[in-house]
Amino acid sequence: MSLQVEKLEHNMAKLTIEVEAEEFAKAMKEAYNKQKGKISVQGFRKGKVPMAYLEKVYGPEMFYEDAANIILPKAYEDAAKESELEITSAPKIDVTQMEKGKSFIFTAEVAVKPAVTLGEYKGLEVPKTEIEVTEEEVSAELVKEQEKNAREITVEDRPVMDKDIVNIDYAGSIDGVAFDGGTAEGQPLEIGSHSFIDNFEEQLIGHNIGEEVDVHVTFPEEYHAEDLAGKPALFKVKINGIKAKELPVIDDDFAQDVSEFDTLDEFKADIRKKLTEKKEAAAKTDKENAVVDKAIENAEMDIPQPMIDSQADQMADEFAQRIQYQGLTLDQYFQFTGMTREKMLEDLQPQAKKAIQTRLVLEAIVEAEKIEASDEDLDEELSKMASMYQMELDQVKSILGDAQKDAMRKDIAVQKAVTFLCDEAKEV
Repeated sequence: MSLQVEKLEHNMAKLTIEVEAEEFAKAMKEAYNKQKGKISVQGFRKGKVPMAYLEKVYGPEMFYEDAANIILPKAYEDAAKESELEITSAPKIDVTQMEKGKSFIFTAEVAVKPAVTLGEYKGLEVPKTEIEVTEEEVSAELVKEQEKNAREITVEDRPVMDKDIVNIDYAGSIDGVAFDGGTAEGQPLEIGSHSFIDNFEEQLIGHNIGEEVDVHVTFPEEYHAEDLAGKPALFKVKINGIKAKELPVIDDDFAQDVSEFDTLDEFKADIRKKLTEKKEAAAKTDKENAVVDKAIENAEMDIPQPMIDSQADQMADEFAQRIQYQGLTLDQYFQFTGMTREKMLEDLQPQAKKAIQTRLVLEAIVEAEKIEASDEDLDEELSKMASMYQMELDQVKSILGDAQKDAMRKDIAVQKAVTFLCDEAKEV
C-alpha cells in the first residue's frame, strides 16, 4: 500500500491510498467465494460456477463492490495510522480506480485536529456571586415537602376547586371530527398543574361530579402534532370524581415524620444548609463556564465542519442511549415530537461546536501550563469508578487497558485546567 497526504484548507486533509493489484485480486477472489453459493447458472451445479466463467459472462464488475468493501476498512485504518494525522471526523471516501488487474485507488477526505492560538487566559474577570438563602426559599422547600406528604380525600358535597384532583373521561374533536390521542377514560388530572393544554383545567372549576362539560381550547402554534397545531378544539368532558389534598400541619411532628430531625427548627436549618450547598455548586459551575467562555473568546482556531458534524452525530447517539434507559427508542421520540434526525443534527450544531472549542482550548492550556494528571489523581478517579460498580480498585485497574487509562488522564488534566483558570480568575 502507498499513501499520499495532501493538506487542504480549513484543517482538512486528503489521503490518496493505493492498494496493490495483487491485494485487489485477493479481495475479488474473496468476494467470489462469498457469492458463489448463491449463484445458479444452467450447466453448473449451484456454487460450482467458476469465477472466470462468471467474469466472462457478466463481467468482473459483479465483484467490484464487495471487493471494495473488503479492502476499504483495513486500508483506510492503516493509512490513517501511517499519516500520523489527528483525524477528527469520519472519512469521505471516493474510489478513483477499481479495475481488474490494476491497483485499487481511493481517496479519504478527513478533518484534522485544529491548532489553537491561545489569547489571554490568566486573570480573566468573571462576575462575583453572592450566596444567600432567604426565608422564602426555605419556606418554599417546606411547602414542597408538605405537598409530597398530603393525603387525598374524596369529595362529594361540592364542585371542583383549584388544586383538586379530578377523574375524568374526555373526547376531543376539531370541527366535529375526532383526532388521534384525544380520547381517554378514567384520566386523573390535578387542577392547576397545567399538564393539559391551554386553559383546559380552569374550565372544570365550579362543576360537580357527574356533570358533562364542554371545554374549548386552542392547541399551541408550536404543538408537536402538526395537524393539531394552532387549531381550536372541543373536548366533551365528564367528571367522574373529585379528590382534595389534605395538607399536614408544618410543625415539630411534621419534621419528625418527614426527616431525621426532632424539631422544625432543626429541619429548617438542614434545608438551609442543603440550599446553600446547591447554590455554591451552581455558582462554581457558573464561574467555570464564564471563565472557559472568555478563554474561548480570546483564542483563535479554525474548526472544520466535518469535525462539528461528527460531534453532533456523537451527541445524537448519546441522547438515543439516554432515552433508551427510559424505555423509548429514538424513532418513537421522533414520532412523538415531530423531530427528525436531520433536524436534531442541525439543532445540535452550536452545542457541538461549543464542545469542540471548549476541549481544544482546555487541551491547549494543559500543554501551555504543563498540567499533568498524577498517579494519585488517576487512582482517585478509578476509586470512584470502583465504588460506582461495587468492585475492588485493583480489579478496575486490571480491566482497563492503557489506552483507557491514558484517556482518563487527559480528562483529569483538562478538568485541572478548568480549576487553574478559576484560581487565576478575578471576581468583580
